Amino acid sequence: MNRIIPRIGSIIVSITVLLFAICMLIPFDFGSYFVCMFLPIGYILMTVGFLNESDPKRKVTSITGVVFAGIYATLIFIVYFAQLTIVRTGQLGEEASLILDFKKGGLLFNYDLLGYGIMALSTFFVGLSIDAKTKADKWLKNMLMIHGIFFLGCLIMPMTDIFKSMAGGSSSKGGVVALEIWCLYFLPIGVLSTIHFWEKKKPLN
Repeated sequence: MNRIIPRIGSIIVSITVLLFAICMLIPFDFGSYFVCMFLPIGYILMTVGFLNESDPKRKVTSITGVVFAGIYATLIFIVYFAQLTIVRTGQLGEEASLILDFKKGGLLFNYDLLGYGIMALSTFFVGLSIDAKTKADKWLKNMLMIHGIFFLGCLIMPMTDIFKSMAGGSSSKGGVVALEIWCLYFLPIGVLSTIHFWEKKKPLN
């Protein structure tokens, strides 16, 4: 189970990122919000797998990555559950809509950016914990750590309001392009993680 669960997690990550990219292109906002509810689940299963196999000397970094993964998941569940329930059913007044509706660039939109910023921190620490011995693992480690750069942008840019054009979801071309680029970057992380956990030559813990 120690390898089966992270395998499932990395597959979920790969599939949900791919589906998210497709939903953004169609466009299909409900679909993009829905699959984003499953991405954190897969990501947590994946990161716990890296924690399980990490060297004792790297446990602190891997545990830190898992903790940040949990914070990321909490924020994302709040954001997209709200979009799929009270926002989608149109039960909000104008003032509440400005705060809760993702497309209007309010509080929950900024929470979404914060969530993915925290995810970037998580990938950085998870990447640090990987003892890369194969070419695929070296790519995975580097991509995870480089992804950590997104943290600063996701934390600071909402304070400048520069990301507000992304709040339109499928109606914002700039937002779609930015999110598709992110998908192109993160999908290989899911695929490489799947390969990592599928290799039988790795010791089982």
